[in-house]
Order: sequence, then C-alpha cells, then structure tokens
Amino acid sequence: MQAHEIDYHIYGEEMQYVEIELDPQEIVIAEAGSFMMMDNGIQMETIFGDGSNQQSGLFDKLLSAGKRVLTGASLFMTAYSNQNHGKSKVSFAAPYPGKIIPLDLRQYDGKFICQKSSFLCAAKGVSISLEFSKKLGAGFFGGEGFIMQKIEGDGLAFVHSGGTLAKKELAAGEVLKVDTGCIVGFTKDIDYDIEFIGGIKNSIFGGEGLFFATLRGPGTVYVQSLPFSRLADRIIATAPRNGGNSREEGSILGGLGRMIDGDNSF
Repeated sequence: MQAHEIDYHIYGEEMQYVEIELDPQEIVIAEAGSFMMMDNGIQMETIFGDGSNQQSGLFDKLLSAGKRVLTGASLFMTAYSNQNHGKSKVSFAAPYPGKIIPLDLRQYDGKFICQKSSFLCAAKGVSISLEFSKKLGAGFFGGEGFIMQKIEGDGLAFVHSGGTLAKKELAAGEVLKVDTGCIVGFTKDIDYDIEFIGGIKNSIFGGEGLFFATLRGPGTVYVQSLPFSRLADRIIATAPRNGGNSREEGSILGGLGRMIDGDNSF
C-alpha cells in the first residue's frame, strides 16, 4: 500500500466535518480553506501539487500542478503530519450544507471520478488530477464542463456533496438520467454522456436546462440533491438589488412576513 493508512470519524448531520486520526509521522493532505482544528504537535506544510510524486522531476510536478489548476483547484495543497509520539487528530469542515463521502479507493480499483472542487482531503499518497471526458457531448454541454477531477491511489479520500446524498449501484447496461449539476462522482467503469432533453416546450419552458447526463453501468454513482451552483443561484436571485429590498421583501407577502416578525420598518 502506497498511501498512508488513516482512521477517521465524521461528525454532524447537515454541516459535517471529518476528524482524521494520525499515527506518528502519518500525513493527510487537504485543499486550502478546509482546515477546522488540530491537536498540538501536528505540523502544517504547504506543498506543490498533491505531494503524491515527490520523487518526480520538476517538469512532472509542474504538469501535475497545472492539471489541478484546470479543475479549479489551487497549485498548492496543505499537508498535515503528526510529529507527536502518540496519535493526534486534525479536522476538516465541509464548505456548505451536505454530506462528506469517505472513499476507500481500493474498493473502486484505485480510481474515482468526481465533479471539480468536490475534493476535501485524503491520505498522503493519493493523487488528485483531471479527467478528460471521452465524449464531446459531455465536454461541451455537461454541467461540469469538459474537465472533471480524478482521485487515484490505494488510500482513503473524502469528497463533499450538497444537500441529501443518493448512492446508486448500476448493473451492466442500466441507465440513470441525472441533472448535470447533481452528479457528485462515479466509478471509472461508468459510461458518461450528455443527452438533449427534447421537445420545444421542455427546452424553453421546462426550467431544467437543455441537457441531462446519462450514466450507464456497471458501477457506482453518487448524486446530490443540492449542487452549490443551484444554491448560489437562489441566493443571488433573492439578494437585494441596487441597495434596495429583495424581490420577496418588496412584495405584499414580504411585508406581511416582516409584520409577523415584529419588524415595522418598510
């Protein structure tokens, strides 16, 4: 086994965090901004790329880091190593309401494909890079674009989903149709493509976009009920415009709601 063997515990229901238990000299890597807390004696170090190929040359490291940038990730990651003589713990928090998914890559033949920016943390030795879609339809019209992340190795990795999580086990030839933004990730044997919804009324007035993803088994698929892009769109749509009230606040129902809450300012 190349990756470090780490233990973990996930806390919470809607806003989760994962606590990683490290033996002496064990290391966990994480994206910037996911750190929550750690025991005294754990050392933080910023590393170039994901640190999975420390013996490689400069060009290979630059190529690996460049691939991460294409997925929307940073050139750098943070490594947390246990310098104590006993076990120590470090915790990483989910960026928005949803579920943290632990992935034992040995159960997925060493590779898992997921939407960009979903990676949270992983054992040292796991690599995080890009995955090009094999089909032009998925590349040009997919909600996640032509590039997705791939997580490779033989250790534990953690990704984050929004809202409620659904895990689907697809048999050979079985097809699942999903909103493109609701895909969290899938195993490497899943065949992924984009399909036109069809029908003028569906396309123009349906409100669900022009395309959805078709996922064909065999393999495992994770689906989220609340993509961050959908959550952000709803927040932007109800935000105050030009210093004024939001759309709801300027309506009759908005005024009634403020009266019920005891707010007399209109």
